[in-house]
Amino acid sequence: MSKIFVVYHSGYGHTRAVAEQVAKGAGAALIAIDENGDITEAEWASLNEASALIFGAPTYMGNVSWQFKKFADATSKIWFTRGWQDKVFGGFTNSASPNGDKQVALITLQTLASQHGGIWVSLGQAPSNTKAATADDVNNLGGSVGLLTRAPADASVDEVHKGDLKSAELYGKRIADVTQRLS
Repeated sequence: MSKIFVVYHSGYGHTRAVAEQVAKGAGAALIAIDENGDITEAEWASLNEASALIFGAPTYMGNVSWQFKKFADATSKIWFTRGWQDKVFGGFTNSASPNGDKQVALITLQTLASQHGGIWVSLGQAPSNTKAATADDVNNLGGSVGLLTRAPADASVDEVHKGDLKSAELYGKRIADVTQRLS
């Protein structure tokens, strides 16, 4: 059985809701980056033992939150020893706007995985891009590199779009399937 972890930061709870669905699909454990950008030593040890890591962060001002960036910067000691070489990686980001420069944040997550010598798993879902498409449809934001989700700024945590949550669960399952095939 593969060990998969979703390591994420969530400022207002929306990204956490997405992380929970990714974890559900992947059969993964959650590791929350705290408001200071930290995780515990035990959580670092878990990440080092993982088969796959899924990164999640909100998109703030066109990139990942500073808390996720602090976590990313702290991985440089692992990078130096190639400790995450050949692990499977995936990633997701959430923001209030349909675009909000989410692609920049997602590429930041993908670049971090690539710097570690990881194997990135794309979203693998066709976009919902017809006139009849709604926020309840899978991949309604048309992502491909990884998962893009949206929660309007005035929405409660319970109002993350249904299509985004379903996309999250499917993406987690895809990452678990790829991890299993590569194990």
